[in-house]
Amino acid sequence: MVVAVTCFVVAFASSVITADIVGVQKSFHVSEEVALVSITVFVVGFGVGPMAFAPLSEIYGRRIIYGSTLLLAVVFIIPCAVATNIQTLLVCRAIDGIAFSAPMTLVGGTLADLWRNEERGVPMAAFSAAPFIGPAIGPLVGGFLSDAKGWRWLYWIQLILAGFVWILITFTVPETYAPTILARRAKKLRKETGEKDHVTEQDLDLRPLSERLGIFLVRPFQLLFGELIVFLISLYMSVLYGLLYMFFVAFPIIYQKGKGYSAGKTGLMFIPVAVGVLLSAMCAPFVNKHYLTLVRKHNGHPPAECRLIPMMLSCWCIPIGLFIFAWTSYKDLSWAGPAMGGFPVGFGFIFLYNSANNYLVDSYQHQAASALAAKTFIRSFWGAAVVLFTEQMYDRLNDQWASTLLAFISLACCAIPFLFWKFGARIRARSKYAYSGDDDDEDDGTGDDVEKGKRRAAASAPEHDTEDLRRAMSYVSNP
Repeated sequence: MVVAVTCFVVAFASSVITADIVGVQKSFHVSEEVALVSITVFVVGFGVGPMAFAPLSEIYGRRIIYGSTLLLAVVFIIPCAVATNIQTLLVCRAIDGIAFSAPMTLVGGTLADLWRNEERGVPMAAFSAAPFIGPAIGPLVGGFLSDAKGWRWLYWIQLILAGFVWILITFTVPETYAPTILARRAKKLRKETGEKDHVTEQDLDLRPLSERLGIFLVRPFQLLFGELIVFLISLYMSVLYGLLYMFFVAFPIIYQKGKGYSAGKTGLMFIPVAVGVLLSAMCAPFVNKHYLTLVRKHNGHPPAECRLIPMMLSCWCIPIGLFIFAWTSYKDLSWAGPAMGGFPVGFGFIFLYNSANNYLVDSYQHQAASALAAKTFIRSFWGAAVVLFTEQMYDRLNDQWASTLLAFISLACCAIPFLFWKFGARIRARSKYAYSGDDDDEDDGTGDDVEKGKRRAAASAPEHDTEDLRRAMSYVSNP
């Protein structure tokens, strides 16, 4: 829950400033496009940061990355709040985006550290809800806060929340990454006994750190562009993420420009999105219960494609919600139409996001952080881009057809989970990186658990790259 709350604060920080872009324009005498760049650079940072932080967490552990990046983010919120020019605001927002990206990426790896596949459904739902509740609550809080106190308080509220979660995560969340825990245990044993033969598999790797870092930093890109599963799931999540950030611009277009609402009143229109997200999160235990029946059906080893079932059912919610949003957005119609269109979108978002995260983690479990980093990379760049052209798109196509275009794109993406349901197992069987065993198997009494783990690790390790083999072996060598 601590890391999920942290993700909520990060997502909240990305969207809360959308409530008063006009205030930034007036303070710094810049165009709307330049003011919107403060959102874009933040979301671009979401895509850049994980490509480094995820691999680094697989060398140094999760905890140090959480603590250091959040502290950096907290520090650089302050210049945003007191900025006297647009340059300061944009540079510090970019740094904040990079620093804040770490929790969003590492949580998936943390959950993979803590729970078995069949136990991860509810925790993953809590994490998956955070990135969508945050953006839904952000404009709501930001609208009233900016009306009362001005746009600078949109950054002070970020500072308060980010400072709180930094203290929380620094002092309550322990290290969860198995190789790092083993390395500390070995170091302690060496110190206590004076014997140098207490080592981990990583200690036996004589390659220099620069070479190991090079492998880890390249891994997310290898997964993104070399694995069809990672690429298409990332593409689908990018479309959804873009829709979310499109809402930040589309709602003010519909309600503030079209109906003359204030920023605070427009923020209220995001409530159905938040309700949809919360309701779908409440359904997570039932989804997980169904998954446990599949676990029993497959004797404890269900294929990763079982995670796609919620995605196959809920993917239709997104185009349905967008079509409602599109064709009820006329100026002379009730405010309720577009707002209610946000409900199925919010409901569908979390099921899709949760299923995608679980599918990637199950498919690339030993490289979960890198797989999620690859997804975050392409998703964030698309989310950053749509902010810059959404208003122009609505001006050119009109309010109804612009939303309809997005609805058709999301409708086309509904084919992706069905594609992997049919061909996913074959794709993973031919992959160099896909996970092919469960390191959590219990001892069957034969006494060869380590050897079984090594064989499973070898099956999932890329050719000519022993680092993943060593890393996977360190799990099963845990005394």
